[in-house]
Amino acid sequence: MLVDQASSDITTASKLPWWRGAAIYQIYPRSFADSNGDGIGDLPGITQKLDYVRSLGVDCIWLSPFFTSPMRDFGYDVADYCGVDPVFGTAADFDALVARAHSLGLKVIIDQVYSHSSDQHPWFQESRSDRDNPKADWYVWADAKRDGSPPNNWQSVFGGPAWTWDARRGQYYLHNFLKEQPDLNLHNQDVQDALLDVARFWLDRAVDGFRIDAINFAMHDPELRDNPPAPNEGKRTRPFDFQQHLYNQSHPDIVNFLERLREVTDGYRERFTLAEVGGEHALKEMKEFTQGGRRLNSAYGFDFLYAEQLTPKLVASAAEAWSEDAGWPTWAFENHDAPRAISRWAGEEHRERFGRTKMLLLCSLRGSITLWQGEELGLPQVDVPFDRLQDPEAIANWPQTLSRDGARTPMPWNSDAPHLGFSTADPWLPAGKSHIDLAVDRQDASADSFLQFTRDCLRLRRAHPALHHGSIKVTRADDQVLVFERAADGERLRCTFNLSDRPAAFDLSGKRIVATGDLDDRMLGAYSAVIEEIA
Repeated sequence: MLVDQASSDITTASKLPWWRGAAIYQIYPRSFADSNGDGIGDLPGITQKLDYVRSLGVDCIWLSPFFTSPMRDFGYDVADYCGVDPVFGTAADFDALVARAHSLGLKVIIDQVYSHSSDQHPWFQESRSDRDNPKADWYVWADAKRDGSPPNNWQSVFGGPAWTWDARRGQYYLHNFLKEQPDLNLHNQDVQDALLDVARFWLDRAVDGFRIDAINFAMHDPELRDNPPAPNEGKRTRPFDFQQHLYNQSHPDIVNFLERLREVTDGYRERFTLAEVGGEHALKEMKEFTQGGRRLNSAYGFDFLYAEQLTPKLVASAAEAWSEDAGWPTWAFENHDAPRAISRWAGEEHRERFGRTKMLLLCSLRGSITLWQGEELGLPQVDVPFDRLQDPEAIANWPQTLSRDGARTPMPWNSDAPHLGFSTADPWLPAGKSHIDLAVDRQDASADSFLQFTRDCLRLRRAHPALHHGSIKVTRADDQVLVFERAADGERLRCTFNLSDRPAAFDLSGKRIVATGDLDDRMLGAYSAVIEEIA
């Protein structure tokens, strides 16, 4: 429970860019709210629920793709970068959503997918038609080897070779993901210009910035050198895991494109750019992508999204990797690509207590933070049966990987309504039975619910300069306990988290600001936490 909190917004924060320290709420349009009863969430549904989102105390919403798409990867295969897919509504619906969000004081950022498009995009349809058309070099094409095999050994993230033969061109095309997601050739300046025009289109529609998908896949090695094998260690479920990804991604010229993008966004007021960066060298690339004042504003990686456990040492290493003179990090414990953290990191008997400690930790980290829809409710992963799976990666690798679908199930709004109030029709993914007691209506009516605790955590973060934008210093990170200090504007806080399932000794000597779980002056209970003001 919260034992003390400041009541007014911090003064210094108003002098900072709005995104520095912001709490961002990710919305997956397909699963958030269905306004027309077709079983698929849509833009008007989101607009109807924005008052709820504002009540959480977040600063911004991030919309996953709503663009025209054949939905092979549910919007991350874009067929029209400037179109709204009819399943989600119209351009007017999008404009209405942005206007309503702004009236509530919420910023709006949207996904941009620059590394690849859909194979149904007109650009690709023209590019594949022959080798001499104006867009012939807009995608990555290569001749077969003498024996007809692919140009090199690169493997796709979703399984199988990263090359598919196209008979019309008599060549292979590159796809780091599905074969229906051909890679754009960002070495081509005309492609860069076209993508920057897409950015201007949405900026002109008043969006406040972009989350940029898989940006380290945006450029390849033009020499098409083979990737070397990866060390023989760790779990492998895909051919992709057997390689070091030195040449199919992470080309050094990516930063030049990002500088061009930043120049565009700087032409508009207070716009925010956030990179998604995965892979073994993510930290190095995140820092490169956010270095100085000419590249992106922030970046996030997969430090926590695929971690099997949340440990003090993991948090400490992630936090300490971003020094004060490095770029500005963004943190996510959950998103649309990862199983629900509360199911990954705690047994069922500890989920309620652990979930609260996890939420307080997220809201205490230095950087900006993102919450995945439903994370504020403490939702666990849903076990979606094989015959209801939609995720192409889950279907291809079943049952060896936890399905992304289990984190994408419909938002539970009403515990007593059909499909938990998401839709009047059978939804595209089944609503989770384990979500009934965690639905918004039940938690909204309870003063000590997980939802109310999330609101308290976000309010606390906003109210204390040290938590919102202060420095961080880790002072303890052992097998059980994580301790770090946050400081800003004359305020100094000590944040202590027991991330284990057994009590741990600690010293409580400051003025208690917030606590969750069990504690006394000497012992901190399992999955418990406390934040104190110290001299």
